[in-house]
Amino acid sequence: MTLRQNRFRAGRAVLTFLTACGALAGAVLTGAAPAGAAQDTVRIASGVTYRQYDIQAAKGPTRVHVLTVDLRDPHVRLDLLHPGAVAARAPVSQLADTQGAVAGVNGDFFNITETQHPGVEATGASVGPAIAHGRTLKAAVPDGQRFGPAMPPGTSTRNVLGMGVDRRARLDSLSLTGSVRAPGTRLPLGGLNQYALPVNSVGAFTSAWGSASRVRATCGTDTDRAAPCSTDTYEVTVRRGQVVAAADTPGGGPVAADTTVLVGREEGARQLRKLSVGEHVQVRHGLVASATRIPYRFAIGGYPVLDDGQPLPGLDGTTAAVRTAVGIADGGRRVLLLAVDGAVAYRTGLTVAEVADTMKGLGSVDAFSLDGGGSSTLVAREPGASAVSVRNHPTGGAERPVPNGIGVFSTG
Repeated sequence: MTLRQNRFRAGRAVLTFLTACGALAGAVLTGAAPAGAAQDTVRIASGVTYRQYDIQAAKGPTRVHVLTVDLRDPHVRLDLLHPGAVAARAPVSQLADTQGAVAGVNGDFFNITETQHPGVEATGASVGPAIAHGRTLKAAVPDGQRFGPAMPPGTSTRNVLGMGVDRRARLDSLSLTGSVRAPGTRLPLGGLNQYALPVNSVGAFTSAWGSASRVRATCGTDTDRAAPCSTDTYEVTVRRGQVVAAADTPGGGPVAADTTVLVGREEGARQLRKLSVGEHVQVRHGLVASATRIPYRFAIGGYPVLDDGQPLPGLDGTTAAVRTAVGIADGGRRVLLLAVDGAVAYRTGLTVAEVADTMKGLGSVDAFSLDGGGSSTLVAREPGASAVSVRNHPTGGAERPVPNGIGVFSTG
């Protein structure tokens, strides 16, 4: 089974980066770790440990920070860290403390800039699907609208790492399913709370989106993020199942809990123009998994780098950078969260191929790359502390606000 066939094994393990003793010692890529690099494992909470260590990567010494999460412990769970809206950002430490997480890392790549579209503001929304507390927040943007480094062949923006209600972590792919129905009309839904909609489609924006402008959703194309914004757009506001307003251009501001705003571009806009104020409309949406029928408790976007113990073909082995990744082991019962240190002495970082090798060396069967560079952040509570502290050094000298992350929660 291969990622090119878009089939991910449903029972994949989320991994504990290290067991209490020394699983990390085997993670050196080339040469020996610098003297004094290893650090004893620190217990953060029941089922959660932390450790930092140095490895000699191809471009130089690199320090990594690792959280091990044992999902076999009934007190431990994973969930999405997010600021309460898809189109919003906050530092990982703030997200963790606000939601009561004992540890966490940054998450998916996101719409960070809009230099190609003058007058259009970046939304801050993430690229891939997102599920928090079992609730679907958003679907994936088209592959060509993605921000971040090139993805490995055979992967897509729909790829996720998630934890099911069975408390097992796995890699998967989540596709949007949905429709807009009115008397005599049925339109397929092409987007859900996304900063970019497919050409000719209709997208739905709910209260989960936030207050950011919806104009960005109609800019670019499925293959070119920098393409001009569409000149053929239309927006319909549906409240309690009835059309209450319409406009020729997408708007902004908060969406009420009982309201859905439909945004169309090209053919989607032409179809929405057929709807009249007062007409009854039913909007349905959901995410369909390719690897399992078990509902997800949480899911986050990124891209896979290790599949069934093997690095994906075509991984970049040249460009080294500060990175964040997550690994899965023990049938999804253990999770490894890794962040590279951004301090000047270690900023040479890892290539994507080295990330896959490092995660495999730590025992991961599957591994997933998250956003890196200035976004890479790993936080964890000191023993006895009530708030988390940042354990790595962010490359910009301070935490970058991000749209989401993976939170580790423990009641033990």
